[in-house]
Amino acid sequence: MADFTQTTPGWLEADELSAARAQLPVLYVNAVPVRVDEGGEVTHVGLLLGIDSDGTVTRTLVSGRVQYHERVRDALLRHLEKDLGPVALPRIPASLQPFTVAEFFPTPGITPYHDPRQHAVALAYIVPVAGDCRPRQDALDLVWFSPEEAISELVQQDMPGGQGVLLKQALAHAGCLI
Repeated sequence: MADFTQTTPGWLEADELSAARAQLPVLYVNAVPVRVDEGGEVTHVGLLLGIDSDGTVTRTLVSGRVQYHERVRDALLRHLEKDLGPVALPRIPASLQPFTVAEFFPTPGITPYHDPRQHAVALAYIVPVAGDCRPRQDALDLVWFSPEEAISELVQQDMPGGQGVLLKQALAHAGCLI
């Protein structure tokens, strides 16, 4: 019997990922980067600024897939570094209990979360960052908002697929919304 052991586990070719997305829910992590004061209260929320494939301006949370054989903690760190840069200095919570589990469907309206590519389940975390954030990958910038600004209609309208709902849940969980 031939040995077909993959030496770089966790990565799928584009066609393999497409086939998996068509048949299985995919596990993701979402992170809401925040700045906190000395008392641990959220003072600012960081949102990634980007441009959609159709040219629409978007604001998004840190998000990405959990790879095969990757711990959730490691996936969070990998995506935070990928999106915010290597010196963001995220403080991953000691307990990996998410503030919510968001289920994204390719069919709109089943939940507030929509992803036309797939059925995805995302574990969502609030992650304080203390360092210098320099967005990388597809993001154009990282903009810090006060919690009040972040839930404004102006900002929320730029958050696709229910990410605005997820942000509101994070801020409510952190005690920022009354």
